Amino acid sequence: MQESLLPMDDEVPHPSGAGVTPPKDGRTAAFAPLAERLRPRTIDEVVGQDHLLGPGQPLRATFASGQPHSMILWGPPGVGKTTLARLMAQAVDAEFLTMSAVLGGVKDIREAVERAQAAQARGRRSIVFVDEVHRFNKAQQDAFLPHVESGLFTFIGATTENPSFEVNAALLSRATVHVLRPMDESAMRALLVRARETMQGPALSDAATDRLIAYADGDARRVLNTYETLCSLLGKVAEIDEAALERSLGEQLRRYDKGGDQFYDTISALHKSVRGSDPDAALYWFVRMVDGGVDPRYIVRRLIRMASEDIGLADPRALRMALDAAETYERLGSPEGELTLAQTVIYLAMAPKSNAAYMAYKAARAWVSKDQSRPVPMHLRNAPTKLMKQLGHGEGYRYAHDEPGGVAAGEQYFPDGMTPQAFYQPVSRGLEIKIADRLAQLRGAKPPSGD
Repeated sequence: MQESLLPMDDEVPHPSGAGVTPPKDGRTAAFAPLAERLRPRTIDEVVGQDHLLGPGQPLRATFASGQPHSMILWGPPGVGKTTLARLMAQAVDAEFLTMSAVLGGVKDIREAVERAQAAQARGRRSIVFVDEVHRFNKAQQDAFLPHVESGLFTFIGATTENPSFEVNAALLSRATVHVLRPMDESAMRALLVRARETMQGPALSDAATDRLIAYADGDARRVLNTYETLCSLLGKVAEIDEAALERSLGEQLRRYDKGGDQFYDTISALHKSVRGSDPDAALYWFVRMVDGGVDPRYIVRRLIRMASEDIGLADPRALRMALDAAETYERLGSPEGELTLAQTVIYLAMAPKSNAAYMAYKAARAWVSKDQSRPVPMHLRNAPTKLMKQLGHGEGYRYAHDEPGGVAAGEQYFPDGMTPQAFYQPVSRGLEIKIADRLAQLRGAKPPSGD
């Protein structure tokens, strides 16, 4: 029987009670969920995330250096964010101060600072770990900044949301973002082997293993705790087959059975059928997904994406229709709301196609990522105060509405010294035919004589 993988012994709970206190004896450990008992105690026991922990990869190098840096761990539930933070503290022998942004506030941050200062006085470094950091507001996130800058503690935040939108830019600039991926199939299989050895439980048939991995959807915690539940429900059986899995998890299993209907291939087929203007095939794949138990909210999010990526300005009504479909589904639910989604699928498939806006956005992103941070030209700067006006902000700006045709012909809107770019190239379909004509006029407009 494999030794249980318990949290490290020297983990320090947060004074507010939001911190995680490790099991203190065998009885407590025995009652802990399997996922907690199998939590890795060393970096070598971590399964998955090879792009971060493999040889020569960023986090592996950080562990090896013994010099942790402030970071944001971004990824879905059950992929090891908390585990990596704990192991980092263990690797560098640091106080591990943890709080949840769901329950914590500025008072908790203040108390963590005091504990870090006490640790520093004892000659020991600290790591402050904030789970669900995106739930802290701007002021709460700002409270970490001076202490991160002074080096009082290393900050590690965990989030399931895009930190570009949910984490304060000032805090984000002081932390490295590491993206954690859902656990892949090989990692999930390794976890199930470890779970069976620890539980001394029954084997899983190949079909049951596939179904359970699909149900877990890349979440290590879900696959481990579900296996533990199955062991409890089914008792001393030699093997768990697919039928037993179905009986034990029932409708819940079918609703999450993404692998059974080849989930990702199916959504790809739907997207490509819409892009290829085949409403019948698009409708077929849509119904396949609904019939397979896929959440229609996921489908409508993809439809909104299609409306922007593949139709864009060739028919701007497509985006509005997709958004209306999302709202209608929320009002009606299933099955009534699915009719609106089907209608939207057909409309998007029949709409004229253009990826010009999508390609323009990508081109602009590529340019900005490689270019320097150019200052805003003086004539385009805002001048709300007298001082700003004295400094020349807004001087020479031409108000387009006062110009012939409502266009300040020849005006420069790019940064000084930058060659004007033509990121947007409309196609000859739908409304973009007219947009292309208008754009040609604007790009060819000459400044007034004397300018």
